[in-house]
Amino acid sequence: MNLALKQAARGLCAVFALGACGAYAQSFPSKPVRLEVAFAPGGPADIIARLINQKLSEALGQPVLVENRPGAGGAVAARQLATGSSDGHTVLVTTTAFAITPSLSRPAGFDIEKDFAPVSLIATQPSVLVAYPGLNLNTLGEVMAAAKGGKLNFGTAGAGTTPHLAGEYLFRVLGKVNVTHIPYNGGGPALQAVVGGNVELVNVALSPAIPLIKGGKLRAIAVTSLKRSTALPEVPTVAESGYPGFEDYTWVAALMPAATPAATVNRLSEEIDKLLKTPEMRERLAAIAFEPVGGTPAQFARSLRADAARLGRFVRETGLKIE
Repeated sequence: MNLALKQAARGLCAVFALGACGAYAQSFPSKPVRLEVAFAPGGPADIIARLINQKLSEALGQPVLVENRPGAGGAVAARQLATGSSDGHTVLVTTTAFAITPSLSRPAGFDIEKDFAPVSLIATQPSVLVAYPGLNLNTLGEVMAAAKGGKLNFGTAGAGTTPHLAGEYLFRVLGKVNVTHIPYNGGGPALQAVVGGNVELVNVALSPAIPLIKGGKLRAIAVTSLKRSTALPEVPTVAESGYPGFEDYTWVAALMPAATPAATVNRLSEEIDKLLKTPEMRERLAAIAFEPVGGTPAQFARSLRADAARLGRFVRETGLKIE
């Protein structure tokens, strides 16, 4: 074959290859899509996944299923997805804990930038510190005094989650008290533990705690936003409870394996963004104290890098280590 024919053949191969890639991306989704939630049922990631899955199913034309894979502060699900299929039909739904992983000493088993394609920063909300009513603690000042006078513990959705890190920072660095951390496999189990009196305090994303607070089963001590939450306007912030400037939020986001075609990542991101802009979804999110975010994969990638750096500083200040 002469040089001209060889070049023509290579060109045709390239065209066919691009066509195949385009067809591959355009075929998404060709089967049910699984939202792999990195925490147990009842926590913020689970709540968001179950809030959007039906509407996403309608938009994508395929069933969108929710599966919970809790463990190690969200790392179990992340490890599985990092080494799983990159055809776009498996999506990690996780929280801010994902951005903390690079700063912790434990071997994560994945790299948040190299192994994942950011899809969408779905929504954010503050956390709330709650107490077992039998303790008769009503304010953050009373909690700190009790911690100095005796041993207290606090539960979270897992070691390395944002409420864990924020709790350690609040107690160790700002309050200068020692409160023992008790990790659970999600916000739901942590809340059930404090309702049952098995743990004295819990710091958890706001939404799953709201019905328990309003039902009198838990006492809300403080929220971690700079301003009071409209969902619980009577509950003071940590900042106004003696620690000015304190602020912490939990986000819920979607990611895919890094090798997922860009067209597939963009398609899912666009559908989530359109869904978050609907009045119905915004109203439903507001009812459970979530603020919709959305945006492009590139915007989420920048936010993820910034959060990893910010939370890394918190880890260094608290001296937190997780093996």
